[in-house]
Amino acid sequence: MNIRMGIAAVALTVFGAAAEAQQSEVLFSHKHWSVSIVGWDDGSVGCVAEVTAPGEAFSIWTYPDGAVQLQFYSTAWSFGEGDTADLEVQVDRRAPWSLTAAELYQNSVLFYLPDSQAGVNFITEIARGNRLYLRDYDGSDVQNYSLAGSSASIDALIDCGDVIQSPGNPFN
Repeated sequence: MNIRMGIAAVALTVFGAAAEAQQSEVLFSHKHWSVSIVGWDDGSVGCVAEVTAPGEAFSIWTYPDGAVQLQFYSTAWSFGEGDTADLEVQVDRRAPWSLTAAELYQNSVLFYLPDSQAGVNFITEIARGNRLYLRDYDGSDVQNYSLAGSSASIDALIDCGDVIQSPGNPFN
C-alpha cells in the first residue's frame, strides 16, 4: 500500500469517527518530526507536520482549501485573543523571513503562508534546513526548533494535503 492510499484509509476513519472535539492519527514519523491527520467534531479536517519538545512545538498545518499555516506553541506563552506581532523566522544562516501581523492566540503564534512562490520557497528552506529560529522583529531569539527529518515529513504532509483536497473521492 502506498502512502497516499494509507492516508486515504486513515482519512476515511477520521471522517467517519464518532463526534469528538478532536481526533488525530499519526501517518508518518521521521527523526524529530511526525505527520498526522486531524479531524474535528464539526467535520473539518487538516494535516499537520510538527516537531515537538516538552512544552514546545513548531507545526505546519494544511487544510482542504489549500491554506498553509505555521504554528509556534509554548506553554510558557500566555496571549489573549486578537493581538498580533511582527516576527522573524530564519532557517540556518539563510536570510530571515518576516512574519508580519502574526496572530497571537493563547499559547500559540499563528501565521498563514502566502499562496505564492514565496510560500513554496519558505517550505523548501524548512525541508532543506537543520534548525529554524523564531525571533522577535528586532532579531532577538525567542525559540529554535530542530529540522531533522523535515524533508521526508513535508513530503508526507504534501501527500496528506493532496488527499484532503480531493473532492468526494480520496482515491483519485
